[in-house]
Amino acid sequence: MTFYDEVGGRPTFERLVAVFYREVALDPVLKPMYPEEDLGPAAERLTWFLVQYWGGPTTYGEQRGHPRLRMRHVPFHIDPDARDRWLRHMRTALDEVQLSPLHEATLWDYLERAAYAMVNTFEPSGIGAGPQGRPTLEHRAAPESTETT
Repeated sequence: MTFYDEVGGRPTFERLVAVFYREVALDPVLKPMYPEEDLGPAAERLTWFLVQYWGGPTTYGEQRGHPRLRMRHVPFHIDPDARDRWLRHMRTALDEVQLSPLHEATLWDYLERAAYAMVNTFEPSGIGAGPQGRPTLEHRAAPESTETT
C-alpha cells in the first residue's frame, strides 16, 4: 500500500486542498499570487500533484509534465512571510483532515521542506525588485501563462 492508499486516496487530498485554498482565498499576501480569480484550477493542480507524489494516479505528470516546483514558482515573490502564511494554511488544512499521527507527521515534514525550498527572496513584499530584478507583486500583474501548483 502507498501513503496515498493509507490516508484514504484522492478524497483525503481533495479535502486537504479545499481547506488550504479556502484559507488562501482570504489571505492578502498569497491570494494575489494566483493569476486566476477562481482558485479552482490551482486547487486541481495541487491535488493532482499531491496525489501523484504520494503514490496515486499520475495525472499531474500526464497533464503538466515534471513538477519542477522551484521553476514554476520563480515568478512569484516568495519571502519568509509568504512561506509562513502558506504553512499556516496548510497546517489548518492538515488539522481539519485529521490523519493518523504517523501520516500527519510524514505529510507535514514534506510540506515544511517544500515550503522552505520555494523561498526565493528575503526582501519584504512591495519593497524594491524581487529576486533577479523581478518586480514584486505590487508592481506587476501576474503573468497569464504562469501557474502555481
